[in-house]
Amino acid sequence: MPEHEVEIFQSREAQVAELRVRRALPTKGRRTVGAWCFVDHMGPMSLSPDRSIDVAPHPHMGLQTVTWLFSGEFLHRDSLGSEQIIRAGQLNLMTSGHGVAHSEENPGLRSGEMHGMQLWVAQPSTTRDGGAGFEHHEELPKIEVSNLRATVLVGSFGQSRSPARRDSELVGVELDFHGGPVTLDLEPTYEYALIVANGSVLADGTVVHPGQLAYLGAGRDECRFETQSPSRAMLIGGVPFDERLFMWWNFVARTQDEISDAWRSWATGEERFGRVASPFARIEVSPPPWLMALH
Repeated sequence: MPEHEVEIFQSREAQVAELRVRRALPTKGRRTVGAWCFVDHMGPMSLSPDRSIDVAPHPHMGLQTVTWLFSGEFLHRDSLGSEQIIRAGQLNLMTSGHGVAHSEENPGLRSGEMHGMQLWVAQPSTTRDGGAGFEHHEELPKIEVSNLRATVLVGSFGQSRSPARRDSELVGVELDFHGGPVTLDLEPTYEYALIVANGSVLADGTVVHPGQLAYLGAGRDECRFETQSPSRAMLIGGVPFDERLFMWWNFVARTQDEISDAWRSWATGEERFGRVASPFARIEVSPPPWLMALH
């Protein structure tokens, strides 16, 4: 891609339990941005007594989940024994390693707005078969500049560094634009992408709307953004991920065999993924298609 060109990819609609989401990554033509391998943009949606946001217990392996809310609340439970409410402006980061299970539940809210993103980071081979972990961060570094407030979720941005764990060189930043132009310094060894949550953003002259991923490429030392009104976006970036990924359902692996083993462990209730103390029955899923073809 020519230097400084902005490439637009359309998100696709997906269903997660009762949630309709815009899946910005992976998408046709763009599977990763650094080690970021998955982005779901959920909402904004209005809650009501008959509208559930509960996602029952399900497994993960080989990845980290990065959960970030612009509004609303979730209750996180996992097989490590964690039970944590996450609110807007707070970060939940779960490392799955060889295996973990979790649920994301409505903590009793029956009104108001739910709006946020869940992102996955592919773990490198050095940590992907290691132990699971969970961390919650109520306070994160913020950068205030003209026309912008930035919150650093993961990694380093400018002179600010997030306390959240990271297993590779990457960054995730919420950009809260107040209107007007702003130029941000970037790390030229990283590739970057922008996902707009609300409003619209000009990225080096290319307009980006919700439902789109703007791939900014690599080799940039800065990018100029501009908004006409308050807008919010997520900037993700990192050193290009040089390991081949094989993704199916909630698993990030390197081969079909690893996925098959993970599915069998979940389907047979082995201890690999543990158990979640949730009132909801765990999610069951049919075998991956290559196993179904054997029967």
